[in-house]
Amino acid sequence: MSKAIRIWRIARWILGIFAVLFFGFFYGFVPWFLTNIATTNRFHFHDPNDGKTPQSFGMAYRDIAFTSTDGIPLKGWYVPADASGGARARGTIVYVHGQNRTRVEMLPDATFGHQLGYDGLLFDLRHAGASGGKVGTIGYQERHDVIAAVRYALEQEHAPRPIVVWGVSMGAAAALLAAAESPDIQAVISDSTFLSFTDTVHHHYYLFLRIVRRRWWWFPRLPAFPIVNEVIHWTTWRGHFDPADFDMQKAVERINPRPILFVAVEGDPRMPPEIAWRLYSLSTSPQKAIAVLPGDRHGEGFKNATAQYEQAVRDFLARLPAQP
Repeated sequence: MSKAIRIWRIARWILGIFAVLFFGFFYGFVPWFLTNIATTNRFHFHDPNDGKTPQSFGMAYRDIAFTSTDGIPLKGWYVPADASGGARARGTIVYVHGQNRTRVEMLPDATFGHQLGYDGLLFDLRHAGASGGKVGTIGYQERHDVIAAVRYALEQEHAPRPIVVWGVSMGAAAALLAAAESPDIQAVISDSTFLSFTDTVHHHYYLFLRIVRRRWWWFPRLPAFPIVNEVIHWTTWRGHFDPADFDMQKAVERINPRPILFVAVEGDPRMPPEIAWRLYSLSTSPQKAIAVLPGDRHGEGFKNATAQYEQAVRDFLARLPAQP
């Protein structure tokens, strides 16, 4: 056997091992890793309000505990409207945080709602903060948590209507799904939600490729199949849901004709405004509204365009039908 043939055979072995490791990493480890982050890895991003409570923002509150409609223990805060002037609360807003966040994310939003005269309920979704649960589902099973929060507010706190659910990102998805099932929810503020679970997995995969190739131009344009299919399969298997049911378009159609305010950030690469416009087009409510805010950070419209956001919410709430 010539030296050239031996070198070629060794090279083929090395290339073969590299190919196995490469495809094993991207089509085995990466789907597992992404699914683990999305469902079972319990962590939350740093928030400047970590460790704070409503009292830090000048609001009286009480700690509350209740159980999701599928048995998960949940913890939160109830923030009554300021009754010092004898005025009755204008309604109740349930605030729903995003993925890998906790209830503190919604403290600035709740402060504004409190200033408008609304009772507020902030809570940790399952698998987040002080609440129980071993698996998160990016909003699908979390709809049970939102429905339970609304029931708690009505039955235990005798919360005034209308009941509005205000959610951000994953919280907005959970809010829409909950409103599609619960007639107790009179209106939704949906900030930076996605179109459907399947759509957002595909979108984030291609977004990931663009980011990686911007840094490493030589990185191959790997096809979505099978990595996206694996992520969808393992996430839905761990979360016990059918991806066909996890669709905000279907939810909006079921919510009709109740009003929804859709909020988006014009430069958001993860949940672009086209999603909000698509969902807005499906709403039949005369009181529906949409606000596309300046900025390029996902879910940070309230932080970066506060005045425009507050005006959109103020106008939307003012148009809600009066409740007995």
